Amino acid sequence: MKFAWIDLRSTADTQLEAVVAAAVHARVQGVVSDRPEVLASLPPTVTKVLLPAQPVTDAQVDLVTTVLTDADQLDRLVAENHSGAVFVEVADDRTLKLACAAAVALPYTVVSFVDPTKIPLEIVIAAADRAQGKLICVVADLEEATIVLDVLEHGSDGVMLAPRDATEVFALARLLEAGTQDLALSTLVVEGIEHNGLGDRVCVDTCSHFEEDEGILVGSYSSGFILCCSETHPLPYMPTRPFRVNAGALHSYVLGPDNRTNYLSELKSGSVTLAVNAEGRTRRVVVGRAKLESRPLLTITAHSPEGVKVSLTVQDDWHVRVLGPGGKVRNVTELQAGDELLGYIATDKRHVGIPIGEFCKES
Repeated sequence: MKFAWIDLRSTADTQLEAVVAAAVHARVQGVVSDRPEVLASLPPTVTKVLLPAQPVTDAQVDLVTTVLTDADQLDRLVAENHSGAVFVEVADDRTLKLACAAAVALPYTVVSFVDPTKIPLEIVIAAADRAQGKLICVVADLEEATIVLDVLEHGSDGVMLAPRDATEVFALARLLEAGTQDLALSTLVVEGIEHNGLGDRVCVDTCSHFEEDEGILVGSYSSGFILCCSETHPLPYMPTRPFRVNAGALHSYVLGPDNRTNYLSELKSGSVTLAVNAEGRTRRVVVGRAKLESRPLLTITAHSPEGVKVSLTVQDDWHVRVLGPGGKVRNVTELQAGDELLGYIATDKRHVGIPIGEFCKES
């Protein structure tokens, strides 16, 4: 679970009370300050991290959870079984090696990088991959926090941010909660397919490779979606495109993160949607391009075990495929009544993509 430490050292006195209150309310894991008296006022649910500008007394240490110390004497800290946190500013090869060693050996290692490249962070993350300790990266803003949390598909365990105001604390908390939830997929039974004639369909090209049993959830109705297969599997006459899903007609809903939907026609470069595998595991993927072209279309109708009707209109061609139970690949033109597909049944209707508990009939 990713976490944040809020650094109060540069917070203006006029903003201090509001930032502290936001950190407590947002359940931020830790608060960093160079003033023990500020940390002493925090509840016991918050890790109180003292980063002193000068030597501290035993009485001051008693007011905090841990003291953030310099890692230059790492051998001594390891020998003493140091249980606190250490700080390393990475500026060269020596300090990079020090950060790697600290991240492997100690419970908490805070790293700050002088240069804007993320290569040193990648090296520290790789070095500490199997370590028990937590790696925390100092970030300048929320945009950098987003990047740091995804480096090497792993990211640092935590980020340390000096917020300008309380709104940045809440924004950081929301960012940390922005993971994707697994979905309970349903086995849908095909009722039939109907050839519709010419219409516009959308191919979604993402900035990620899909696995063989992954795709995106698409449907004509907000109540139900079918798992559309990526072009990861070999096809005659054309190369594989493991980043692409030939998803469906432009009016279709596509299920995205946070239980939100978009129309396929709304997706564009930089949009975020949801990759879903045959077991319901999900991950965010960034759209590199959405390609709309006129093609012959067909409509698949199916129903869930509970009787919920699901509809999907896709390009009418053998190479367009959907997934069945176990990740079985099915060509849409060969579907017959009784065939089984994987899908997702939603309990809420939609208004501008947002779930809402209102009456809405789609047909």
